[in-house]
Amino acid sequence: MSAAFRMDTDQVRARVETVPDPELPMVTLADLGVIRSVREDADRVVEVVVTPTYLGCPALPVMEADLRTVLAECGHPDGRVTWALSPAWTTDWISERGREQLAAHGIVPPGDAGAPLPVRLGLGRPCPNCGSVATRPLGPFGSTGCQTILVCTACRESFPHMKAV
Repeated sequence: MSAAFRMDTDQVRARVETVPDPELPMVTLADLGVIRSVREDADRVVEVVVTPTYLGCPALPVMEADLRTVLAECGHPDGRVTWALSPAWTTDWISERGREQLAAHGIVPPGDAGAPLPVRLGLGRPCPNCGSVATRPLGPFGSTGCQTILVCTACRESFPHMKAV
């Protein structure tokens, strides 16, 4: 690609939407709902606006580097990645495709973050291994800060669950 070639904003957006999450590579940043916008300012500088899932997420520098790489590959080496902290990210922003990909990889997707808390009857999120809802928390944190570990009392397998935020 020549140095003078610059993809338009729609083409850049299409490329940005394919960037995988560094911690959950089965889903894209777009599927997680963290890509808020891809826009061009009056000076023709392309900006990708991102809302982090967690402020303390250790993957933020990798996300930014990956997005800057895409901007450069699209002919926008001067492009910007901007972090938008308000409104705060919510698991409600995860796309249906993202939820399907998480489930297909054994991570139980979160429920509706705005839903009232259920009365605990000993039934939890369905086990991805056997389907039983006889699950319970094993620990508050999983392999990433946005996950918790549940255990199925039916098949005795543990599995990750993405926390609702």
